[in-house]
Amino acid sequence: MWGGTMRVWIDMTAPAHVLVYRPLMRLLQEQGAEIELTARDYAQTLQLLELHGLEAEVIGRHGGRSRLGKARSLTSRLRYLHRWAKGRRFDLALAHGSHELTITARRLGIPSATTFDYEWAWLQHQLGCRAATRVVVPEAIPPERLRRYGVHEPKLRRYPGLKEEYYLSNFVPDPSVASELGLDSSRVLVVVRTPPDVSLYHRASNPLFPRVLDHLGNHAGVHAVVIPRTTEQSAYVRGLEYPSLVVPDRAVDAQSLIALSDVVVSAGGTMNREAAALGVPVYTTFGGRLGGVDEWLMRESRLVPLTDPRAIDLRKRVPDESKRVRRDPKLMLELLLSALEKP
Repeated sequence: MWGGTMRVWIDMTAPAHVLVYRPLMRLLQEQGAEIELTARDYAQTLQLLELHGLEAEVIGRHGGRSRLGKARSLTSRLRYLHRWAKGRRFDLALAHGSHELTITARRLGIPSATTFDYEWAWLQHQLGCRAATRVVVPEAIPPERLRRYGVHEPKLRRYPGLKEEYYLSNFVPDPSVASELGLDSSRVLVVVRTPPDVSLYHRASNPLFPRVLDHLGNHAGVHAVVIPRTTEQSAYVRGLEYPSLVVPDRAVDAQSLIALSDVVVSAGGTMNREAAALGVPVYTTFGGRLGGVDEWLMRESRLVPLTDPRAIDLRKRVPDESKRVRRDPKLMLELLLSALEKP
């Protein structure tokens, strides 16, 4: 695919990025590429890197809820990333929405590609997309929604389906995850993801989510595993002391949990789409503006908007492999590598 040894820089700024890039890193390494990782201390990102045996240079942390905090974090992280990357002679820089990477790469003259699947993170995309050489998104996102970020052909590259259908294509769930958490196999297993309440695009309060916890947490026939994003969320859910809620102490193999579950209820995005890719019924309580991917999944009846927790269908599921969608991650990698094409 290229001549000589290619040096690639990948920046991980959220937990999902570890999952997206794992199979792509494997493909790159099979082609002889050398890869170096940087990471931001946010949510379970560092724990997931450790879980999957990946080493990264930790640079910066999330700026919190406030715009001032985010601005300070961005300024500081850009400075340190530039210092770290300068002189390392990278041929390509890759990210999943990390505007710090694309900005730094552009300043250093490194071709970059970024991918994401939610188009309404306005500030992030104004910064990241304009700096990137290539922007890779699902076909479900209408191209006209990206023009406000300076994304036109040939910068824009699109792929069919969900990113989760690519990175989960060869995924085999680990059945031991349920027993390690002490889950009762006779009860309905629900995986619950908390809201992204530190994100600027999710400012509106989500009054539905506490009602979901109340409904599931007091249901004797349910075991609901809550996957929090922050230590504050973890403490909040634990403090409820609902008998049917389980909060893991550390990052867990959430994909195996989802594959083994009977239903998923998520206020975020990635776990919704992982459930859809794995053929598991999934409800969304997301309180922000719907993106093109969620709109498409709802039209396809693969994602159900939830307005009342009592509407959750709590029954044991019979796994059906025919509902699972698999796609070749080589296609995703080819689109990202198009950043190396000569103008």
